[in-house]
Amino acid sequence: MKLLMIEDNKSVSEMMAMFFKKEKWDAHFAYDGNEAVEMFNEDANGWDMVTLDLNLPGKDGMQVSAEIRKASPTVPIIMLTARDSESDQVLGLEMGADDYVTKPFSPITLIARIKALHRRADLGKTVPTTKPADAVSDFDVQTDHFKLNTKTREAYLGGEQIQDLTPKEFDLLKTLAQKPRQVFSREQLLQLVWDYEYYGDERTVDAHIKKLRQKIEKAGPQVIQTVWGVGYKFDDSEVAAK
Repeated sequence: MKLLMIEDNKSVSEMMAMFFKKEKWDAHFAYDGNEAVEMFNEDANGWDMVTLDLNLPGKDGMQVSAEIRKASPTVPIIMLTARDSESDQVLGLEMGADDYVTKPFSPITLIARIKALHRRADLGKTVPTTKPADAVSDFDVQTDHFKLNTKTREAYLGGEQIQDLTPKEFDLLKTLAQKPRQVFSREQLLQLVWDYEYYGDERTVDAHIKKLRQKIEKAGPQVIQTVWGVGYKFDDSEVAAK
């Protein structure tokens, strides 16, 4: 795994470097926002994971996250924050982070989060195919207007591919689409999509749903519906057939 840790506290970086070395990961370190963006852009498609501190000199973590997402829509990002405000954590997720870990954190906890997120992201690394959507026969989830393939990590709505899904967005969409019109609470989605013991705020789900909806709308009608006071459901019954 080629990992970029963006962290201005060199003591934290040095501590984590020992753990990364034990895992035999190719870890690189940036200590301010400007350096981080420059390092990332040198090999934008070569990184497997980014850990990103919010409080950085130069450009702050929010700016860095936005610039990384422009260069790579799908690279997994784990945000590290010492801030107590839940709104900062949710904003970070909306800016493109896949997950967050609150400081002070246990190195073992961060390693576990990285591994969990990387497992999901690694499933999406496939050889590009020139087959049109209708020619792909091995869809794992298929309704009248929606198709999803977990091997290629591709999803289609009305024949149009939903582009640039992050690992968490793909898994969230898959979880909902596997059971059309079934309502999932935020707590259920946290348990099903985040495959480790997760203590995050349920608004984490709302942040990912917001980004997922934006990408769905580029492909076709909105199929993720809010059930007020309960949670979310997938329903493509209103999508016009092509």
